[in-house]
Amino acid sequence: MITFILGILILVLGYAFYSKYIESLFSPDERKTPALEISDGVDFVPMGKNKNALIHLLNIAGMGPIIGAIQGILFGPIAFILIPLGCIFMGAVHDYSIGMLSMRNNGAQITGLIEKYLNKFAFKVFIVIVSIMLLLLATVFVYTSGDIFVERFFHIKDFVLDNPIVLGTYLTILAYFILATLFPIDKIIGKFYPILGALLIIGTGFILIGFFIKGVHLQNIDFKNLNQHPDNLAIIPMFFMTVSCGLLSGFHATQATIISRAVESEHHAKRIFYGMMTLESLIAIIWAAGAMDIYSLNLAPENIIGTVNVVNIIADKFVPLNLAYLVTIAVIILPITSGDTALRGLRITIADAINLPQKNIKNRFIIATPLILAVLGVLVWAKMNTGSFSLIWRYFTFFNQLIAIPCLFCATIYLKSKNKNYFVTFIPALFYVFITMSFILNAKIGFNINLKIAEIIALFLTALCAFYILKRKVED
Repeated sequence: MITFILGILILVLGYAFYSKYIESLFSPDERKTPALEISDGVDFVPMGKNKNALIHLLNIAGMGPIIGAIQGILFGPIAFILIPLGCIFMGAVHDYSIGMLSMRNNGAQITGLIEKYLNKFAFKVFIVIVSIMLLLLATVFVYTSGDIFVERFFHIKDFVLDNPIVLGTYLTILAYFILATLFPIDKIIGKFYPILGALLIIGTGFILIGFFIKGVHLQNIDFKNLNQHPDNLAIIPMFFMTVSCGLLSGFHATQATIISRAVESEHHAKRIFYGMMTLESLIAIIWAAGAMDIYSLNLAPENIIGTVNVVNIIADKFVPLNLAYLVTIAVIILPITSGDTALRGLRITIADAINLPQKNIKNRFIIATPLILAVLGVLVWAKMNTGSFSLIWRYFTFFNQLIAIPCLFCATIYLKSKNKNYFVTFIPALFYVFITMSFILNAKIGFNINLKIAEIIALFLTALCAFYILKRKVED
């Protein structure tokens, strides 16, 4: 258990010290934030620091920190170290940087920041990538949250559309997504998310307490055998592609730019963006520890190892039955509260791209309607095709990590223009160029090239990106 505790210590010390250093590079001041400067009562709405923090936690903590954790722990206890280190030096830096950049650019979405700090070609490419990623995420989160719900409360194992309970659950969740996408941020999200965020923290806390009451079987790091994955998947790139939320996630940038329009003061940004990413990482390693215990005791059937179905087994193992239902509800909240803001973020991104003001609800309907129809179409396809979840999730994972790269490059160029230490974002960006390119070149869903050759090509692409960014100049 020493390695697990060490991971928690890394998160605590990282937030206590490194976050302050990152904050000093951006030098938050007393300027008016977009929430105050251009308030529109819909997306630009000032809200308090603690409320924004809990909302942002729910926005970013979809199924990623749980699915990624229960898959990532298959690599062994090294996950307890890599997840918090990745969070402190990459993921939380990414989230904070984008939150601050968005606030200093009138609440611009990441595509707008990419257009300004990189170039118009990158903007055109990534508006397509961002749209695909958010659409896939919203769809997956409709049925993952629905499946967990009907399994726990209706004991259903076959999640088919022909079952009226399953279909009704999906449609209810999608109806909520529509409301959260269209309504002003302070009407639904602002009112309920702080409560739901507290429930998430409490539910995860029950799991942690269960470790000490019931005992947990955790391995310590073995330097002779760092990689213990049963399928011998390479830590680089596979671990860093498998574990996103909790370590580094491009999806978070799409959520940070939503909350950037509700922040009352730049001084709140460290707690909201850096702090909540750190808390999400803590959630991830707690669920990873629960999964390690379940796997080591062979309590999970082999066919569900690494899947969302492990969630209820972990809850039942460490939490009394009446509280286990609460933990399940807390987990169900995760994909719901990330899926709805994924659609909201997509609406805002498209609106900004075509310069369509969103104060009028008619304009929100114009953009949201085809998005909802697209989600329905992908949902029907996914439920009618075996293995679709795995395929969608793998493509989402690739797009997710890919999107983090231009975000970190934007922050790099900004810090470089201010004569600040830009290596804090530049090095993580280059690392993920190598990771994502190695992955897609090697993966069967990509180019299926031998891993060693893929890594050589990835190194070359990384060098090209480094050269471009070092030469790139932007007047801020």
